[in-house]
Amino acid sequence: MAVIEISSQDQFSDLTSVQNKLIAIYFHTPWAAPCIQMNKVISTLGDSAQHQETTFLSINADDHPDISDLFDVSAVPYFVLIRNGTILKELSGADPKEFVAALDQFSNKPTTTQSPLASVAPQTQHQQESQNSQLEGQKQQAQQDNPVFDEETPEQLNARLTKLTTAAPIMLFMKGTPSAPQCGFSRQLVAILREHQVRFGFFDILKDDAVRNGLKSFSDWPTFPQLYIGGIFQGGLDIIKENLSEDEHFFEHALEDANNSN
Repeated sequence: MAVIEISSQDQFSDLTSVQNKLIAIYFHTPWAAPCIQMNKVISTLGDSAQHQETTFLSINADDHPDISDLFDVSAVPYFVLIRNGTILKELSGADPKEFVAALDQFSNKPTTTQSPLASVAPQTQHQQESQNSQLEGQKQQAQQDNPVFDEETPEQLNARLTKLTTAAPIMLFMKGTPSAPQCGFSRQLVAILREHQVRFGFFDILKDDAVRNGLKSFSDWPTFPQLYIGGIFQGGLDIIKENLSEDEHFFEHALEDANNSN
């Protein structure tokens, strides 16, 4: 099934109300560089016979803020897998491997929940922890069964890190996601970027140990978060704060310098 570009909230409501159907929702924007790669990935998956039972919905997050707010989308690319109005998994960042693994994980596994998406009640902490534990076990099994998780050579990892650090003009490598940071330093840096109205891509290093460990050598910096501008490592939270104290337009100037050096 080809990818369906959402043009209205009514269309979105109709398509997501179909029962016993895995629905993959892809949030993107035309200005985010990581989406360029993921657009091709989504198009290829939507046309593949392997995923013909999955409905792929593509949503421009800027054009449909109401839908974006429903899923608390604060950065793109962003993916949501649902079935029968139940959110199965949410993924952030431009990692095709993780998205494909999630599709394989939930394909042909209908849920019994019949409640509409808008009426899904928030989970308690115990329920969320239980679901996370179950999903983590399923993810580990998917990693064992899926060849895309083969161990990388140092050269392959270095090449992947180069692509990730240049996936967006400003890339944040953090613990968690902008909507759910998993450490105070990451939360503070996200707040600084938002305060200065900086558009940025991000990568959750807690989801990829190879990236987490590899970046420490790649940037010669042992801690996270790490911020890259134009593919150039800028530092962690303290250094970014210091740079901003010296230059309130630090982000703009750093991006200009990076562009001029390329």
